[in-house]
Amino acid sequence: MILALLSCLVFSVYYYVEAFKSALPAKKWAVAGLFLGPMVLPMFSISQRVALRQARGFNNSFIFV
Repeated sequence: MILALLSCLVFSVYYYVEAFKSALPAKKWAVAGLFLGPMVLPMFSISQRVALRQARGFNNSFIFV
């Protein structure tokens, strides 16, 4: 139980930092990470790609690393 709680806290900080770097709403992702932990990762990565695509435009090509 303590390991699950610690995992959620770590992922909350991770999502906050990564969302801040990606210009996403950081508090929203931190709360999602706090409650759901690592289960939010697919949704977070999709959100990052959509935000990047909106910023660069839909007709530009780029390579994800």
